[in-house]
Formats: sequence, C-alpha cells, structure tokens
Amino acid sequence: MLKDPNPCRVIGVLDDGVASLSPTALAYIRNADVVIGGARTLALFEREFKPGALRHDLTKRLKEVPEWVRAARGDNLGCVVLATGDPLCHGIAPYLAQHLCVDALDILPNLSTLQLACARVGLAWQDARIVSVHARDAGEWTRGSAPGHGLYGLAQALRRESRLLVLTSPDNSPDRIARLLQAEGLAGDFHMAVAENLLQPEERVLADLNPDDAAVMRFADLNVVLLWRVTAGTKPVRFGLADSEFAQRQPEKGLITKQEVRAVSLARMQLRQDSVVWDIGAGSGSVGLEAARLCSDGHVWATEKNEADFAIAGQNHAAFGVSNYSLFHGKAPEGLDTWPDPDAVFIGGSGGELAGLIAMILGRLRPNGSLVMNFVTLENLATATATLQSMQEQGVSWDVLQLQAARSKPILHMHRMAAENPVWIVCARKGDTQ
Repeated sequence: MLKDPNPCRVIGVLDDGVASLSPTALAYIRNADVVIGGARTLALFEREFKPGALRHDLTKRLKEVPEWVRAARGDNLGCVVLATGDPLCHGIAPYLAQHLCVDALDILPNLSTLQLACARVGLAWQDARIVSVHARDAGEWTRGSAPGHGLYGLAQALRRESRLLVLTSPDNSPDRIARLLQAEGLAGDFHMAVAENLLQPEERVLADLNPDDAAVMRFADLNVVLLWRVTAGTKPVRFGLADSEFAQRQPEKGLITKQEVRAVSLARMQLRQDSVVWDIGAGSGSVGLEAARLCSDGHVWATEKNEADFAIAGQNHAAFGVSNYSLFHGKAPEGLDTWPDPDAVFIGGSGGELAGLIAMILGRLRPNGSLVMNFVTLENLATATATLQSMQEQGVSWDVLQLQAARSKPILHMHRMAAENPVWIVCARKGDTQ
C-alpha cells in the first residue's frame, strides 16, 4: 500500500502537555504549518507551535475540520489535529476518516483518560463497556425517557453490563449519572468512581463513591466516571412470562393479554433486536414490556387511556427492569404523530377508533412491518377485517387466527380443563412497496 507523502497527523494529547508526547509526536506539532484543536488544547501547546503556524479552533466548528485539512494538504502544508487521548476512542479520527480518506491520516494515539482513570482506581477494563454521554443536554433522566436523550445509551448499558467506563460532559455530569441510577432503581447495584482533572495539578480521584452520595455532589467539568456492579446481575425470562408475574388491578382485574395469546401475538409481530414497537391499549403492559426485553436495541412506545390501568402498567414497568419503554396516558390516535414510525404495532384496545387507527398505522408502518391486533368481540373483528380488505390494493396482506386455550384446574383429587375465552389474532403486514 502506497503511503500518502503528506498525511494529516491526528495526535492524541493529554493534559500534562509535552510530557504526554513521544519525541516523534512532539516534532510533528513543532513543525506543523496548520494546527487544529479545541481552544483548551491549543492553549496548552501554544509555546510549541512554530512562528506563523495557522491555528484553527474546532470548538463548535467540527464540520469545518475536513475542509481545513483538505486546504492544508492542497497547499502541501504540514497539518496536525490535536485530539484528547486516543483519537479512535470516541474521538475525532473516525469522523475525519469518514469525510476524508483513511490514507490521508496518520493517527498517533495516546493513553485514553479512561485508561488512566482505571489505573488510578486499579480497575481492570478489558471487559468493560465504554459509553459516551457527551451529547446535547436533554435534562435529567426520567424513567421512560426516549432514545433521543443523551443518557439513553448509558441507561441501556446499565442493564446489560457489569463494568462501564463513561466519558461525561459538563451537562451529563457524574451527579446526573448517579441520579439516573436512582431513577432506574440501580443505585444499590453499582459502585462509582470519578476521576477529575487527570494529569493536572488539581487532579482528584474519588474511588469510593456511593451513587446516592454522588447524586448530591458537584464535580469538576473535566472528569470520567467508572461504574461497576456490586450485586449479581439478574437474567430475567425474556419471553412467555406467566400472567401472575404482572401486577393487575384488584379486586376487579384490569386488562392483560393472557400468556398463551401474548406469546403468539409477540411471535406474529416478527420482532428484531432493534425494532421500534407501538403498544396501543397497553392494559397492564404485558405485551409491550415483553417486547422491550426482546428488542434490547429497540424501543417500545405504549399508550393506555384508562387511568387505573395506566398506573398498573407503570408499576409493571418499574418492576421489569427495562429502560427502552415509554408509557403515555392517552387515547389513541392522540400523540402518535410524535412517535417514530414503527416496525411492529400491537393493538390490545382501540377505544372505538379502530378503522381510522388501522389506516393510520398502516400508513406509518415501515416496509415489511407487522400490525397485530387482539379481539374478543365479533364487531371489532368485523371492523378490522373489513378495513384490511379495503386496503389490499395498497400492498397490505392479512390473516386471522382464532386461539382458544384451556388450562387445567383441580377438581377434588383430579383435574379438569377450563376454557379461556376465544381470541381472534388479526395480523397485517405491509410489504416493501419501494
């Protein structure tokens, strides 16, 4: 492979300045005609730049960096980009490689701040998950927050991983991360360490933090967070839970999709790991919550109009330990216009808006998506099938499955079979019409 004669050098630096660099990396910085970096990094190495070197501050101007590099290379000038730590670990190097050419870059990595923090604490990191929350401020985390929240990825990782190394931001700070743990009921499951101002005179490492204490503390802007589980992680059943696993309204039972019907309905929804799911008429939340466990990289959006059932679904959400589930109190189709287009939709209750709801959903459903509906009345079945029949020319295919389960029950010293009410499962699929 031919090497570019004048690559842009992407150099990892640390806050102890020159001391963090190899002689080769320092020579590249001292001889560069064009230097690109954040304001703090440029100031840190100001004395090392040669006279007349052009400086570009990339703070809030990341999109301009590729053009600055192209211009320097076009004029045959030596160009360096100063990055923090390892430029390939949540750094600028992948972005530059995407917008330029890999061959146009020469990457000189340094220790990452995460490595340094683990070394300070003595935490092995080869099996840790690295998460960046260096995103636009979306405020405090609340249970059910949507995927656009800057802490969403961390909330999901907390459910799956035993060790996490977190790159923070001034907004998504250690105390906010600790409050996320509290909101998700995980504060007692994780231990926390915060390393501030690494390699600077004011460096401070807090290696023995309880999340409940950290939630009310304040930290320096420059920090990284380490989290490790101190209780055994659970391995919950992902599919086919018994009805008794879900809270239900008592003494009058609220709505719940029974185990057998739920299992078949979830199977007909054709869920994938990253599916976006709608659960309309959530009832006790059983279908949506099992879907959330199955779609670990996706998200479930659920709505329930009945206030008592909405409260029960929220209670089940809290007990289920999922962070990819958002529950709303309302009557469909109100609010659905703000949800992302779904890969799968489950209708457990329609509130009298069935025909219009079906048409709207099939208009929003992604190609090859699935709509699954449960009915116990002939009238709703007739409405659904008539609506779907009228839409066949739009590439909609559908079928009906009648399911009637019978469960054994004791009678004296023997058992009899007690039949459950029959349920019609109506399934519609939207083909790829593109």
